[in-house]
Amino acid sequence: MKEKDLDTRFAEAVEIASNMAQESLPQDVQLRLYAYYKQATFGTLNSNQNSNFDLRNAFKTNAWMQISHLSMDEAKELYIKNILSLQKK
Repeated sequence: MKEKDLDTRFAEAVEIASNMAQESLPQDVQLRLYAYYKQATFGTLNSNQNSNFDLRNAFKTNAWMQISHLSMDEAKELYIKNILSLQKK
């Protein structure tokens, strides 16, 4: 059996996440998943990108900035790993 490529596994993880009840996840987990997703799909955050700056967005931006050292592929792998571990619970 051939192993699925990273983009396919990532798309499957995004699908799983979209069916999860967001309220059931602690906020730190939600922020981590958000950051991995953004890094995986958009790459490193440009500090000028976020002009709409409220407290909620500040937390999201901070979470994304904390993982900006990851490559897009590393962020995809971590997103997949986290989603699969949440799915097992």
